[in-house]
Amino acid sequence: MKEYKQWHDENNTFFNEFKIMFGQCNLKHELSLTEILRILSDTAVEDYAQRGMTWQYLDEREVAILLSRASYHFIRRPLSNEEVTIRTWEETPEGLQLTRAYEILDKDNNLLISGRSTWLVVNPKTRRIMKPSQFDLREAPNRKEPYDGLPCGKIPVPENMEHIDTRPVRFSDLDGNGHVNNSRYGAYTVDALPEELLQRPIKDMKINYSKEAVPGNVIEIYAHVSEDKSKITVVGKQDNNTCYECELYF
Repeated sequence: MKEYKQWHDENNTFFNEFKIMFGQCNLKHELSLTEILRILSDTAVEDYAQRGMTWQYLDEREVAILLSRASYHFIRRPLSNEEVTIRTWEETPEGLQLTRAYEILDKDNNLLISGRSTWLVVNPKTRRIMKPSQFDLREAPNRKEPYDGLPCGKIPVPENMEHIDTRPVRFSDLDGNGHVNNSRYGAYTVDALPEELLQRPIKDMKINYSKEAVPGNVIEIYAHVSEDKSKITVVGKQDNNTCYECELYF
């Protein structure tokens, strides 16, 4: 049985090798959008853990790192049984947000997916946002690499959004932070797609997380497809407050 490895290089880039499993894929045997979000987020968490900053270590020091915004550029999605490597590294903070880069590579080091994300450092008890400089448990990153995808940033919401679905927050949606895990919004978004868009490859994705969804919340899902059908905007709301916003480009 092949041993899949994890390691850091001299630049603090974290490498994570693994094999795509059948249950992680969609009907077309491609790595599902939900799994892409989960794997990249988990690899970021593992990057910190491998450097001694496990979630337990951070929790003891009243630190939580929460995903705020993300952008992903798709060249090709990994397939079932394909062996891939994820590379991730921290980049120079922007304002109050930590920044992180991702790449998913095939076994020949061809780039399949690239991404950028921004994260907030929060006190888990008070939920107050901390400055990146206060997150001093590791050497502050000073790095910026080029990225071919869309920048993380605000998502304009069309006025004529159509109500698509109602999603009560279930126990299986939750993670260790007590809120809906960021990857679950990938499932909410895919389920909002009309059939014709489900058959088309996604070129780019932007997703912003605005308000935590917790047990007892009900998320109302709205969507709008552009006239040329090159983009869909999906928004989740709870009690008229935006929970998340997502754009998919085809």
